[in-house]
Amino acid sequence: MKLDILAIGVHPDDVELGCSGTIINEIKNGKKVGIVDMTQGELGTRGTIETRYEEATNASMIMGVHIRENLKMRDGFFENDEANKLKLISAIRKYQPNIVIGNVLHDRHPDHGRAGKMIADCCFLAGLAKIETRDENGKEQLRWQPSYVLHYIQDWYHEPDLLIDISDVFEQRMKAIEAYSTQFHSIENTSDEPQTYISTPDFLDSVIARARMLGKRIGVKYAEGFISEKKIGIKTLNALIQNET
Repeated sequence: MKLDILAIGVHPDDVELGCSGTIINEIKNGKKVGIVDMTQGELGTRGTIETRYEEATNASMIMGVHIRENLKMRDGFFENDEANKLKLISAIRKYQPNIVIGNVLHDRHPDHGRAGKMIADCCFLAGLAKIETRDENGKEQLRWQPSYVLHYIQDWYHEPDLLIDISDVFEQRMKAIEAYSTQFHSIENTSDEPQTYISTPDFLDSVIARARMLGKRIGVKYAEGFISEKKIGIKTLNALIQNET
């Protein structure tokens, strides 16, 4: 399936936390969007591999994404090496996205920055004809380079280059995040598993506060922010959001 947008996260739930509002917006606008998770999140203190897959499926249904797959790299121990790069290059060539959205380049969790760098590397390398990859049927894949690579903001704050209004889909976005009931605070979850950094009510409050703060920057209620190492241009000023004075 040719995708307009491919969102990549090193852990299941990274995409939901970082850019699910934008994904929902684009799907509502008729775009084909898919998600690739690099690891199964198997080192997470709470939940299991099985529950993470179930939660990822539920979140995908809430967002309406067209495909989701997992590359099964090693959570916490994957390296930005040739073997893992070839897995990711193959996925990029498989879906031929115009835009890739991936992990931030530097963050509290070391996996995030390592993944963000690998994603940026692979978006470039996927366009080199002399790097050979094959699909599931053994057919040689054609080279493909996305037009844009964006990095969503995660735990640590980074000044965004691009802000996207997600006010109309904010509640749907929060439902997609809350689909990870083993990971985040939920009244329904009565698990006796240990509390973690992301399982407290305060963590979800901070997610909401971040979206409000970014929204205020562009005069809307909620927004998501992105970093781009490439300058982004527009054809018409109609694309600009008019801020309230």
